[in-house]
Amino acid sequence: MLRNEEIKTLVEALPYLRDFKGKTVVVKYGGNAMLNDDIKTKVLQDIVFLQCAGLRPVVVHGGGPEITAMLGKAGKKTQFVSGLRVTDAESVGIAEMALVGKINTDLVARLNVLGGRAVGLNGKDAGLIRAKKHLADVYENGEVNLVDIGYVGNVEKINTELLEVLLDNDFIPVIAPTGVGANGETYNINADSVAGEIAGALKAEKLLVLTDVKGIYADYRDEASFISTLSFEKAQELIIRGNIDGGMIPKVKACITALSGGAKKTHIIDGRAEHTILMEIFSDEGVGTEVVKEL
Repeated sequence: MLRNEEIKTLVEALPYLRDFKGKTVVVKYGGNAMLNDDIKTKVLQDIVFLQCAGLRPVVVHGGGPEITAMLGKAGKKTQFVSGLRVTDAESVGIAEMALVGKINTDLVARLNVLGGRAVGLNGKDAGLIRAKKHLADVYENGEVNLVDIGYVGNVEKINTELLEVLLDNDFIPVIAPTGVGANGETYNINADSVAGEIAGALKAEKLLVLTDVKGIYADYRDEASFISTLSFEKAQELIIRGNIDGGMIPKVKACITALSGGAKKTHIIDGRAEHTILMEIFSDEGVGTEVVKEL
């Protein structure tokens, strides 16, 4: 039997259920929310709830720790340049196995067990994510040098037709962040970047980026400087000034990319807390940091 408190929560959610019905929501799923099994179940329950409530969820997942573990088992050391994994031909194959063969299939199976209609995808499926080589920026003696770090890519184009067909038929696309080059080669791509590109290309109502902190801080060293809402321009300013630390930079950039491409709103939320996806979408106060084009 529902308690009064639970009834009030449902009533509060009513206008959001009405307004967001039929709207596309992209969820970037990664961080510690993927490592804890109990939290993973709650995140996936939220995603299935979105579909049952009439929204059109799209999931883009990461998998850095799994890639590192599989590379270690193969006797390969992980090296990073400018925050990006150096990825030779053997390493990109291992990364693809981790992302597509293990993480993606596991998430799809879990979503389907919970009552969703999930379909696993990667960049090679119908040319979903066309990519080109990314050259890393390395600063030396005050100069910027572009360094080839292997099969690491940037998104060139998203095949939204494939995604729209799946969404129109009530499926949840679950996307591994691998891209395909002009000659069929695989590129490992930062999952935040892929999520931002997909949210923009789909003109999504929302992009939700799950992370391991409450949201964005004006000073990443001071939790008291938490920001609940900030503009596109302010987000860029915080990056330039160095107020946002390394791991958060690609997440903020993903929000900027999504908004530039046509997404309505973006949110950076703590994926470790219970049901933050639902709290962000269906409550008056929301959680995390909202990044918008204009305040």
